[in-house]
Amino acid sequence: MIRIAAVGDLHVGLDSRGRWAPHLRSLAGEADVLLLAGDLTQAGGSEEAAVLAEELRAATVPIVAVLGNHDYHADAQDAVVDHLRRVGVQVLEGAGTVIEAGGARIGIAGTKGFGGGFAGACGSDFGEPEMKAFIRHTQGLAERLGETLAGLRADVRIALLHYSPIPATLQGERLEIYPFLGSYLLAEAIDRSGADLVLHGHAHGGTERGMTPAGIRVRNVAQPVIRSAYRVYCFADGDLACEEPPAAHA
Repeated sequence: MIRIAAVGDLHVGLDSRGRWAPHLRSLAGEADVLLLAGDLTQAGGSEEAAVLAEELRAATVPIVAVLGNHDYHADAQDAVVDHLRRVGVQVLEGAGTVIEAGGARIGIAGTKGFGGGFAGACGSDFGEPEMKAFIRHTQGLAERLGETLAGLRADVRIALLHYSPIPATLQGERLEIYPFLGSYLLAEAIDRSGADLVLHGHAHGGTERGMTPAGIRVRNVAQPVIRSAYRVYCFADGDLACEEPPAAHA
């Protein structure tokens, strides 16, 4: 049995000391790895990242993360990553990693992702340079995500994002902001390369569950959506067998 804990949108600030560590101390009894789906800090400040890193020290399982838009706000993303890496967190952007747990291999392909919208209501690589740059940024991230997923050699493959690849997990958010919450290009890349589960955050008012057009499960693990410190996903023989909150919240 492979057990994967995941959460996004912790939005750790200077007032967050002691908020998350108590939940993470017992994590090793419930999961083999913790995946963080971006917006880990409130505004991307180095001091916020230092608080986050101290909270994450309480977890004794491997941690893999992607950044979110909040983590870029202060233009200190390199410092955010540095603080995380000092406590052993692997931060992915257009890259992958494989973690061995319980005699199996968990492959994670990570990218922040970006916006652009969804089929029938999306931006295109046309017009002003600014619009082209917007969409091309998403295209590039999606292409690298697909390449990374295809290259993973693992028993279970996870796509870890911040922005959503589908509109279904955005339901509850205002339609007008869907283009800023994700892009169908991410789902196309995932469907081409294959994955066993897709995790994202970003949409605080969204919906937890959805699927890509090819039927790959997508889960919005933004903390305001799952309403717990993390969600645990269990895989048996490569198939998703259970989805549970922490034991303290069950």
